[in-house]
Amino acid sequence: MQPLDQPVNKKTETMQDWLAPYAALDKLSLGRQYEEDTPAYRGEFQRDRDRVIHATAFRRLEYKTQVFVNHEGDLFRTRLTHSIEVAQIARTIARAMHLNEDLSEAIALAHDLGHTPFGHAGQDELNHCMKEYGGFEHNLQSLRVVDLLEEKYASFPGINLTYEAREGILKHCSLHNAKQLGEIGQRFLEKTMPGLEAQLTNIADEIAYNNHDVDDGLRSGLITIPQLLDVPLFKEQYEEVKQKYPDITERRTINETVRRIINIQVVDLITTSTNNINNVNPENIFAVRSCQKPLLSFSDEMKGKNLQLKKFLRQNLYKHYRVMRMSAKSTRVIRKLFHAFMETPRLLPEDFYQKVIISKSEHGETGQARTIADYIAGMTDRYAIAEYDKMFDVKNLT
Repeated sequence: MQPLDQPVNKKTETMQDWLAPYAALDKLSLGRQYEEDTPAYRGEFQRDRDRVIHATAFRRLEYKTQVFVNHEGDLFRTRLTHSIEVAQIARTIARAMHLNEDLSEAIALAHDLGHTPFGHAGQDELNHCMKEYGGFEHNLQSLRVVDLLEEKYASFPGINLTYEAREGILKHCSLHNAKQLGEIGQRFLEKTMPGLEAQLTNIADEIAYNNHDVDDGLRSGLITIPQLLDVPLFKEQYEEVKQKYPDITERRTINETVRRIINIQVVDLITTSTNNINNVNPENIFAVRSCQKPLLSFSDEMKGKNLQLKKFLRQNLYKHYRVMRMSAKSTRVIRKLFHAFMETPRLLPEDFYQKVIISKSEHGETGQARTIADYIAGMTDRYAIAEYDKMFDVKNLT
């Protein structure tokens, strides 16, 4: 038995032996921005996952919207529940393909840390407000959160994640911003790929997002089953469920249908991706990164079905007048807060006001705008609404 004063993570060693050679391995990690001692009883990617869970930005996801504004109802997805669902799907795929589960989960849990309040409406408006100051990208903001904005450690800013976790968080990036990011942005300039764990988490996000929006859309009454029967991916599974279980309630029928849709997508992804990997036969993660296109993908048939589902959701859910009304209100909140803080920074809480002073002295008006964007992006839905009321409702003088 290993003495306790000589800690060796046998579990991590065994797991590393089980992983495919092209998976992300602790021993091949490109490391952290700030050097740290190797953890005694955890792998490097498990440490990443643990740090994300303890991040303040992760807790805030509980009150950030997915499609519906947070207070619309208790059963709709939030960014937190969505991130947990993405992590579950990502771990399933990673385990089936002998990829690194801890890293996959870390990326999944961190991928939305930079999202604004009010979902994509909030993100689009903040990007518009920041147009003259470098714009706003939520993936880049998620990286900014883990690299700089979290304040957990005395030795370094952020939470100092591994390169592999950071490349997975940065799913998309404009070429202009990629040039500013150094090594982590290089693949966008060279048009190469991230590791397989990053690729699978990106697709797990898509699977969770689309299918759970179907569930929330039906639960809200904004879309209906007769409408969805025009979508082959839904229709095929729904009709199978109705035929096999004709007497169950509508809610159980919907749950079973959504569960089956997720399952067939995951199976298709694993089967297709395994074939892709076997054809290329990469010897390690560096060979994966040198590829010109992703090795993880759906079959052409499943891609087509997914595209039909996306088009349906965009037209019938995201552009539904009730969602559009919420988006319009959300846009107004973000816009008015941003311009008020830019015009009068003293309206900010003291800690952010001090950050604005420092940022403006170092980077001018662009620095001021970026710090204000950090503040707004970090807000939950209800906090943004409360700030708006305090700032612009004359009846609220507190």
